[in-house]
Amino acid sequence: MSMKETVTYLARIIESRKPHQIITANPIMVMAALEDPQYMRMMREAELIVPDGTGVVWAADYVGNPVAERVPGYDLIHELMRVGESRGWRVYLVGASSEVIEAAADKLKALYPQLQLVGFRNGFFGEKEDDDVIRQIREANPDILLVGRAAATQEPWIAKYKQRLGIPVMMGVGGSFDVLSGKLKRAPLLFQKLRVEWFYRLLQEPWRYKRMLALPKFALKVIREKENVQKPSSDV
Repeated sequence: MSMKETVTYLARIIESRKPHQIITANPIMVMAALEDPQYMRMMREAELIVPDGTGVVWAADYVGNPVAERVPGYDLIHELMRVGESRGWRVYLVGASSEVIEAAADKLKALYPQLQLVGFRNGFFGEKEDDDVIRQIREANPDILLVGRAAATQEPWIAKYKQRLGIPVMMGVGGSFDVLSGKLKRAPLLFQKLRVEWFYRLLQEPWRYKRMLALPKFALKVIREKENVQKPSSDV
């Protein structure tokens, strides 16, 4: 779906009140799913996956099954907040440090003053604290839950507690809170057009280089898979 269609779809989901997990997919997540059966199952069981990473968009086009357009998670957040402001949607934020999440919440309040931001908390908590966190979120009764934690504690956490949380739209947002808070800058338009936002992120956070090693592996995997599909079979 396009960005507009995605927002329209999620608006219907909020009206339905049924819990949905939305995954903003990128190549690193795809490679994680190929290497980890549990991660693969989690992605397959998600109600909606949107093409966030430029590599995913390229891969879909390369194998002849193009998506309508890229749906960046950061832009999707803003579209949901814009529509939610007029529809009275209730939003809860979980993730990042206390300082960052508070700054991100303040930014959203400034951009969307009529938005019902019903709560926020940092993402530094362990499994023993999950029950308390879930209770806090449920008491706020949000329509949208945005979760920005580490890769291993973001989508899997949403999937694990999806039914207990019972929120119509639950979406992992990666480092979006860092950008909203001003801690990190979003890639300039030139980087976005050249599809190298990942490189701009790497310049700001060099320690992420190990995760970025998945990108060339992903590209090679896509190319090889297409070649294998196109290769004519021969009788043995």
